[in-house]
Amino acid sequence: MAFAPRLLLPPPPPARCPPPASARHGGRTAPELSGPTPRVVVVTSGKGGVGKTTTTANLAASLARLSLPAVAVDADAGLRNLDLLLGLENRVHLTAADVLAGDCRLDQALVRHRALHDLQLLCLSKPRSKLPLAFGSKTLTWVADALRRSANPPAFILIDCPAGVDAGFVTAIAPAEEAVLVTTPDITALRDADRVAGLLECDGIKDIKIIVNRVRPDLVKGEDMMSALDVQEMLGLPLLGVVPEDAEVIRSTNRGVPLVLNDPPTPAGLALEQATWRLVERDAMTAVMVEEQERPKKKVGFFSFFGG
Repeated sequence: MAFAPRLLLPPPPPARCPPPASARHGGRTAPELSGPTPRVVVVTSGKGGVGKTTTTANLAASLARLSLPAVAVDADAGLRNLDLLLGLENRVHLTAADVLAGDCRLDQALVRHRALHDLQLLCLSKPRSKLPLAFGSKTLTWVADALRRSANPPAFILIDCPAGVDAGFVTAIAPAEEAVLVTTPDITALRDADRVAGLLECDGIKDIKIIVNRVRPDLVKGEDMMSALDVQEMLGLPLLGVVPEDAEVIRSTNRGVPLVLNDPPTPAGLALEQATWRLVERDAMTAVMVEEQERPKKKVGFFSFFGG
């Protein structure tokens, strides 16, 4: 049976694109784009279920709101979900597999978002369909090169990497120059993130930043959850953003409307918008715990969870 989440919920209101809140960014209306374009960024995690696809959808939508053209690529050949989070599941008829098979042009496989003209989606293949050819590790490298040579190249190519570190991971990271590593503040996700960071560096990707997702300040204060500062110290990577636990994520996912389009904005949406600004400017944030002085000295032994 086809998955149709829209049938389980009341019809969503027409998608609105509220203007970015310049007050949250020192009065500036847009970030300053750093480096040559298009910038190819892979969003990865290692462990599934940490919010990687949600992060990709919201970064892409936020870039488009800033008038920075973005192509979001769902690199999961068998279990794609990015189209659902962007509300485009009924409009994906052609994929990169069709392009590489010679059945269509690349521009025909790109699906433009109705509310965000600067956002396009490209899926690697159709779900539950057999690939017409064997996808090699250079598949997305070819796609990225073709987008660079296009008449109107995007400012960003965001690649939503599949979970795991198998062939799909290798294919997804091949064209990337930067990486956003999404993790949650738990030891299982952190061990996988640490492993993925090492693989990215071995592949020559040195610009790696982390987004810590689903943070609950109440649990952090009670020492029942690691803080963003703990995570940053354990992984030894710059921090792109800290996204709090937010019930609106489920509603946003089921309606196919990215969080950054919510008006009024939600806590998670604001955090992802701010992370987008840092991504554009190649900036990072500093994790600060306001209750740090009240907390007892950290327990030792966290790194033992990573194994020897």
